[in-house]
Amino acid sequence: MDTLLWILAFGASGTLSLLAASHALLMKRDPRAALGWIVVSLTLPLLGPLLYWLLGINRITRTARRWQESGRRLSGHDAFQAPHQAQPAPAIAGDTAQLRELRLLSDRIVTTSLTAGNSIAAFHNGDQAYPAMLEEIAAAHHSIHLSSYIFDGDATGRRFVEALRVAAARGIEVRIIVDGLGEKYSHPTARKLLHGSSVEIARFLPMRQGGRLNLRNHRKILVIDGRVGFTGGMNIGGRHMVARPETSSPVVDMHFKVEGPVVADLQKVFLEDWFFVTGKLHDDERYFPPLPTGGTAHVRAIADGPDKEFRKLLWIVMGALSCAGDQVRIMTPYFIPDRALISALITTALRGVAVTLILPARNNLPLVHWATRSFLWELLQCGIRIYYQPAPFVHSKLFLVDGLWSMIGSANLDPRSLRLNFELNLEIFDRDFTATLERHYLEVLSRSREITLAEMDGRPLPQKLRDGAAKLLSPYL
Repeated sequence: MDTLLWILAFGASGTLSLLAASHALLMKRDPRAALGWIVVSLTLPLLGPLLYWLLGINRITRTARRWQESGRRLSGHDAFQAPHQAQPAPAIAGDTAQLRELRLLSDRIVTTSLTAGNSIAAFHNGDQAYPAMLEEIAAAHHSIHLSSYIFDGDATGRRFVEALRVAAARGIEVRIIVDGLGEKYSHPTARKLLHGSSVEIARFLPMRQGGRLNLRNHRKILVIDGRVGFTGGMNIGGRHMVARPETSSPVVDMHFKVEGPVVADLQKVFLEDWFFVTGKLHDDERYFPPLPTGGTAHVRAIADGPDKEFRKLLWIVMGALSCAGDQVRIMTPYFIPDRALISALITTALRGVAVTLILPARNNLPLVHWATRSFLWELLQCGIRIYYQPAPFVHSKLFLVDGLWSMIGSANLDPRSLRLNFELNLEIFDRDFTATLERHYLEVLSRSREITLAEMDGRPLPQKLRDGAAKLLSPYL
């Protein structure tokens, strides 16, 4: 009997190993990952298949695609037939051949159109952005839609809570989405502070529904009456008050006010997410009023996430690098590039494009900072210039190409933004707006410290080992 049990146990273990190895062989796109998991599955009985089941299977994309197939997530905004649909933008006067190629790439992988006649205003920190947002909330006529990864219950958060409560009390439809994980950053929560009001507030994937650390809604959207929008990198909270700090560790960031036809696409993104979290579809034409043109910016909204067919933001970043003819200027708080992005950056620099990267000298996530340091030597030795901007921690995200094209929004250059979370960015073709961002970029550059290859090579061995160990976790940071 004991012999039979051992035979059955070895048979079951071998079957599990073969099943795991076969699954990796068929499903893994990267041959290195496939080979690694096949070796683990075949050489570690029971433990190998278990590790593959826990860590090797991409449940993130699979879960998101299942939402799409079930109808829980709307696909491509087809449910929203705006009565005043903006026409795709005409050719951009004075653009270059390479940027026309970049537009063609975006046209092919993004469902939303590039629209003309938009205006964008840049705000620095909550000191500038929050008063403008609160002013528009107070002036709302029929609807306020707000989505934020974090909505703090501090003094600044309470100002927004009160403004939204007052708006709802006077009959305005107020809908708020707060991410289920981001909500945990604050006590009391905005949801608790708004309890008993007429404000509708919903959580994106509450932590009690599976406790997912991924598949988070990292988008920042405020749309008033379907006519004016705000987006960028800022959450709601006192951490973004810098001139008049409300915390001991303020966070520098930028936010943007948007007017023109692209506001309809911000509205669609919010209402798609609202349908996902509540099951309620709001497609009334009141939410999509005629939007006058007046600005000079050609703008496209890019909503990305693991439920999308393409990794749109990453592909557009790669396309921008390949199309750049003169200069690329990047500012990001979290920089953890995959091999494809590293190769694109290096190739861009080696063909003579000036590539400059500004990172925060002090990061609020030490593990990310350490992992980032392990990538820098490779970029530095290929001519990419990298700078650390001084404290306080800077959360701004800018991507500028050739003085004409820019990308702003919620996404960082890391796996969490480019693969795991739901993000919203705007790509903008406009010389004046890009010039505004470049002036800010150069001002920051003048205050920043350049990192040298000698500095990276001269790190003590314990630091190199620490940074290298953090790099091993980079796909999950």
